[in-house]
Amino acid sequence: MSTSEDTPDLTDPIEENRALQETESRVAIHGHPLHAMLVAFPVALTMCVLGADLLYWWTGDPFWPVAAAWACFGALLMGVIAGITGTIELLIVPGIRNRSASWTHFVLAVMLLSILGANWLLRVGQPEEAVLPLGLLLSVLAAAMTGLTGWHGGKLVFDYQIGTKSDGSSRPRG
Repeated sequence: MSTSEDTPDLTDPIEENRALQETESRVAIHGHPLHAMLVAFPVALTMCVLGADLLYWWTGDPFWPVAAAWACFGALLMGVIAGITGTIELLIVPGIRNRSASWTHFVLAVMLLSILGANWLLRVGQPEEAVLPLGLLLSVLAAAMTGLTGWHGGKLVFDYQIGTKSDGSSRPRG
C-alpha cells in the first residue's frame, strides 16, 4: 500500500498555467521594453497626420499637407520599428505568444500599418491633392485604429502585465 509520503506532489499543469506566467520583456534595455518605448512615436505622429489634415481643411494653407505627409512617413517608419520589436516579443516570450489577446493586438497593428502605408503612398508627390477627401478619411481611420490597437496593447500591460517584471501572483487567470 502506498502512503502519502511515497507519492510526489502533483500539480495540474492546466491549473498552474505555466505557459501564461512568463511575460517579462526580452527585447529591453535594462529592463525597459523597447516596444513600449517606441510605440509612443507612431501613436503621436498618426494623430499629427489627422491634425494636419484637419488644419488644411480649415485653413487651406499648403504647409499642412506637407507636414501631414512627413508625419505619416514618420508614423509608418516608427510603427514598423515598434512592430518589429513587438513581433519579436510575441514570438519568443511564451506568456505573450500563448494569449489570444496578444494576437489580436498584433493583427490590429498590422492593419494599422497597412492604413498608414496607403495614406503615405497617397501623399507622395501630391500632398495637397491627396488630403481631401481620401487622405482625410484614411487619417480618421488610422486615428481610430490607433485608439483600438492601443487599447488592446494597454489591456495586455494592465490586465496581464505583459512585458513587466512580476512573479505572476497578481495575474488574472485565462
